Amino acid sequence: MKITGIELRRIAMPLVAPFRTSFGTETERDVLLVRVVTPDAEGWGECVAMSEPLYSSEYVDGAADALRRFLIPALPAHADAEAVNRAMEPFKGHRMAKAALETAVLDASLRASGRSLGSFLGASRDRVPCGVSVGIMDSVPELLDTVAGYLDEGYVRVKLKIQPGWDVEPVRAVRERFGPDLLLQVDANAAYSLGDAPRLAALDAFGLLLVEQPLADDDMVQHARLARRIATPICLDESIESARHAAAAISLGACSIINVKPGRVGGYLEARRIHDLARAHGVTLWCGGMLETGVGRAANLALAALPGFTLPGDTSASRRYFATDVTAPFELRDGHLDVPTGPGIGVDPLPGVLDEVTVSTEWIPL
Repeated sequence: MKITGIELRRIAMPLVAPFRTSFGTETERDVLLVRVVTPDAEGWGECVAMSEPLYSSEYVDGAADALRRFLIPALPAHADAEAVNRAMEPFKGHRMAKAALETAVLDASLRASGRSLGSFLGASRDRVPCGVSVGIMDSVPELLDTVAGYLDEGYVRVKLKIQPGWDVEPVRAVRERFGPDLLLQVDANAAYSLGDAPRLAALDAFGLLLVEQPLADDDMVQHARLARRIATPICLDESIESARHAAAAISLGACSIINVKPGRVGGYLEARRIHDLARAHGVTLWCGGMLETGVGRAANLALAALPGFTLPGDTSASRRYFATDVTAPFELRDGHLDVPTGPGIGVDPLPGVLDEVTVSTEWIPL
C-alpha cells in the first residue's frame, strides 16, 4: 500500500467533568490524531498520550515530534502495518506515537480491502460489556451519587480510582451502598509501596475483582511479593508495555490479570500478541481506556471483542467523557457497546465537529 501523505491533527476535547487520579486531574483531552492518506483509502489513528508525562514518560508534544522527525520519515514507500512496525522498531520507546501510526495505516489498509478491524484481529463477539472508571472525588457522598448515576445508565462494572487516604473508606461505602453483586475493582496508578501492603490487604474484605497497578510500574518483583500478601488479584497496567513484559510478569507471578491498552503497548498487533500469550497461560484480560475519542474507542472495541477479554473493560459510552464526540457517539445498550463492523475501525470523524475542535494540522508528504 502506497502512502501519499500523513496528517498530524491536534484537537482539544473538553471533558464533561474533571477526571482525577492519583497522579493528577484532567479537564480537557489534548488529542493527537494521525490520518494516513493512500490512493485507495485514508485511515485514522489516535495517540493516547497525555499533555504531560504523568501516566507514563510519553506526552503529546513528544509524540508529535517523534512522529514528525523519526517515525514517519522511516516508513518505506509501500507499507502495511507489519512493515510499519519493522520500520519503527529501531527507535526506542514512543509506543503511543507508534500505536497511532500503526493504527492509521492498518485502518487505511483494511478500508481498502473492505475488512473490519475486529475481523482482522479475531473478534469473537459483536458487542462487549462495558465498565466505567470513576475518578477520585472530594467526598464519599459525591462518590456514591456518581456511582449510582453510572449504574442507572447500565454499566456492568465499576472501577474506583484510589490513592493513600482515599481507598478503604470509599470502597467500603460503595460496597455497602450497592451490595455484594456489584462488579467492583480499584485502580491505584502506582500510588503505593510494598510498605502499604497491610492497607491494601484491608481491601480484601470487599470482594473486589482486582486491584490495578498498586505499586511502581518498573517493579514487577515487588508486585510478586505483594501478590503473596493479599487475597485480591493483582492486575498490571503501566508495567506491561509489550508481550515480553507480559511474559516476565506471568513468570514472576506478579499478576493474574492484565489490562491491555493498545497505545501503551505500541499498537493493536502487539496487543493481540499479549492476548494470545495471556490466553495460553490462563491469565485474565480486559481492555483499558485512556479517555479516547470515538476514533480510539472504535478500535478498542474491536480488540475487546477477542475471546481472551473476559472482564468488562473501560470502553465506556462517548458521553462518559465528551458532550460531543468527533465521531457518531457510542451509546450504551443493556450495559454493552456494539463492535463496529464497517471497514477498518468502522467509524469516520464528523468533519464539522472535527473542525470545531481542531487546534492545528500538519501535512507531511511522503
